[in-house]
Amino acid sequence: MALDILASFVFTSPGPILVKLGLITIRWYGLLIASAVLIGVTLSQYLAKRRNVNPDLLSDLSIWLVIGAIPAARLYYVLFQWQEYAQRPWWDIFAIWKGGIAIHGAIIGGLIVALIFAKLKKVSFWQLADLVAPSLILGQAIGRWGNFFNSEAFGKPTDLPWKLYIPREITLIDGSKIYPRPPQFIDESFFHPTFLYESLWNVMVFALLMILFFRGLQGKLSLKTGTIFLVYLVAYSLGRVWIEGLRLDSLMLGPLRIAQIVSLVQIAIGLAGLWWLYFRKRPLPDVVSTQSEEMG
Repeated sequence: MALDILASFVFTSPGPILVKLGLITIRWYGLLIASAVLIGVTLSQYLAKRRNVNPDLLSDLSIWLVIGAIPAARLYYVLFQWQEYAQRPWWDIFAIWKGGIAIHGAIIGGLIVALIFAKLKKVSFWQLADLVAPSLILGQAIGRWGNFFNSEAFGKPTDLPWKLYIPREITLIDGSKIYPRPPQFIDESFFHPTFLYESLWNVMVFALLMILFFRGLQGKLSLKTGTIFLVYLVAYSLGRVWIEGLRLDSLMLGPLRIAQIVSLVQIAIGLAGLWWLYFRKRPLPDVVSTQSEEMG
């Protein structure tokens, strides 16, 4: 019986809408983003306490990050998909709950507001970045499941056992329809679940960052300020370069996949920063005057 049930199981999205109550529609995508933010703030505050940093500082920063990162993620996505959005009603540009945000846009927006925040509060940007990095990658792992419910961000056709079924047409609760399969693969049914690959990769990166954090806290590793964030840049980007090559909906600049280019830049920045810290043995440039310090 169990084998029959397993054999009949089809890995596919139940749809983007969790529930519709009158005029109120709750979408999986929005719920997952909100959950990722809440969990991330809680985790960052916990890590701040362990590092003897005022947790309220992280609470304040989270508001800045939401204001800066989410709109930037949407703007980044819309700009590279402008030919599509130019043909839609103008208000679709703001319909973030339907999907369509880019994590690299969120990182850029988040970095800008975090730098401003650190400057105004007169605290080390790199210390804040180290405390936020584990929450960021965990949030990315959670948020990727929004792509699953929206039947988006999947990869090339495959017949692997964990293949993802993508229907030709999805009818939403409100009666509208979406057509998730690319026209060139309209007769294909199963695709690589690249959202799942990235989510699992991000969970592994999260585990790595947490191990580094607590080993540094216990004095088992001598970690300099900025190390955890730099490792995040390198580790996340390594996975993204590979996974992006499987996707069918990459944001493009001519023949180039934007996410792969940005990921390679992030890897270079991360490695350069680690070289600066551990081979040049100098602190990273910061918005406040700092001296070389260890996380312990």
